Amino acid sequence: MDLNQVTIDVAYFKASVDFYLTLGFRLIVSARGEYARFELPSGTSTFSLHLSDAPRVGGTVLYFEVADVDATHADLKARGIRFDSPPTSESWLWREARFTDPTGHRLCLYHAGDNRRHPPWRLDP
Repeated sequence: MDLNQVTIDVAYFKASVDFYLTLGFRLIVSARGEYARFELPSGTSTFSLHLSDAPRVGGTVLYFEVADVDATHADLKARGIRFDSPPTSESWLWREARFTDPTGHRLCLYHAGDNRRHPPWRLDP
């Protein structure tokens, strides 16, 4: 099983599409101003937006891994993306910077490398 597609509800469709384009996502499907699907800058997963009158924004955080958090943070900040926290080295061995999209979905720009799947405290199979 492979997680390859995530769809989130959004309240502000055009602002959300523009936001994810600014992140470097590539728009591959756009339907009736209410649905958009993107390819991400790397990997094979796709990500989509669905216009909703009552978007569900909750405890989920979407993580987008990049090779260099500091450089990507600086680039996105120069493009107008506002971050809630600067790049920080966390105790779980990830470097990350947090931000939100126009609807309020929480996002994390991060780099974990091998520690994402194989941290020193990983449980044996």
